[in-house]
Amino acid sequence: MGEQSFLAHSHGRNASYAERIVGGLAGALDHALEAETFASRRGLLQALDPRTKLACLMALAVTAVSVHSLIVLVALLAFVCVVALGSRVPLRRLWKQVGLPVFLFTGPIALPAIFLVAGPAIAHLPVLGWPISRTGLRSAAFLLLRAQTSAGLCLLLILTTPWPHVLKAMRFFRMPVVLVVILGMTHRYAFTLLETAHRMIEARQVRTLGRLSPRERRRLAGESAGVLFARALAMSTDIHQAMIARGYRGEVRLIESFRFRKRDASAFATCAVVVAGALVFGR
Repeated sequence: MGEQSFLAHSHGRNASYAERIVGGLAGALDHALEAETFASRRGLLQALDPRTKLACLMALAVTAVSVHSLIVLVALLAFVCVVALGSRVPLRRLWKQVGLPVFLFTGPIALPAIFLVAGPAIAHLPVLGWPISRTGLRSAAFLLLRAQTSAGLCLLLILTTPWPHVLKAMRFFRMPVVLVVILGMTHRYAFTLLETAHRMIEARQVRTLGRLSPRERRRLAGESAGVLFARALAMSTDIHQAMIARGYRGEVRLIESFRFRKRDASAFATCAVVVAGALVFGR
């Protein structure tokens, strides 16, 4: 990332509106750039061919949403944690990026099932007296565990594989060119938008004296958003036209080529055993 202003890391209560925005954008960029370092580490998944990782992790994700046993789902989630540790991805990172968000967003969706799904009541909600059914708890647990396991597998793929390699592996499995192009451009412009917004807000903050009123803050946010999207649209059009002029047709071209090794065969065998065991015992 470019220049690092001391204002970008100011998070105190007295920090101005612009300073808080700059700090948040700088933090998001640092977090994203830090995530890319996991792919360069020496670990279990990092040593595998991207095609092997994509096939195995997606097979495990499909298995996680197909089994009908809570014990098997817990075992699959534990397997994900073991693979994460073997790939030198801290469990704390897994919890912050997958565990907590899935719990916060999927939890409210699963919560009504505890009371609405018919079944034998094991308790009643205090004050309201709503019955908590065993079947409802089981349904909510299934939803949460499936979401946690699938999201964890997807995160491991992204953290341990450079993004261009993921896109090339997707094309190897004949995924649509349009999908690959959209994912590639979205990933790239997420960083471009963050960096552009960071520079815009920091430049505006340097030119601003004193504190802004709530009305001025809203005006600043609206103007900045409009300018940002106008710049992003113009930039995306120019870059896409330049790519087309240079022969780009959606195919991912890399200097290094993928090679299938013995460890990839071992990974496939391990994945097949885990998937088969989960499907047999999770029926």
